[in-house]
Amino acid sequence: MAPEDARGPNDEPVAPARFVRPYTITAGRTETAVDLPVEATLRIRPRDASADGDLAVAALRVLDLCDRRSVAEVSALASMPIGVVRVLLGDLVQQGLVLVQATITESSSKDERIELIERTLRGLRTY
Repeated sequence: MAPEDARGPNDEPVAPARFVRPYTITAGRTETAVDLPVEATLRIRPRDASADGDLAVAALRVLDLCDRRSVAEVSALASMPIGVVRVLLGDLVQQGLVLVQATITESSSKDERIELIERTLRGLRTY
């Protein structure tokens, strides 16, 4: 059966899948000005839904997935390469739509490390 002859569950024709190159989604950009570790937890800031018209479809998809999830989780759920997601998230952070919760660094205190572990445990308990 040729791809154009594929049928869906209700015997409706199914359009062939399209492949979009990652650099098309990010306008050729591979870096972001925002530090986004793959384990960083993201939070959505309240927004005016009318501003969503200014965002690309891929950015809206990422925005809808990112609340209380890590950069890596958003990449997996969006089925997009992590580099693409990081660029899109960087744009969303710079636009004030997403906040990045701090992760630990080599200079983090014991209290900061404990707080991160507690936040992680709280997140795991919600699943």
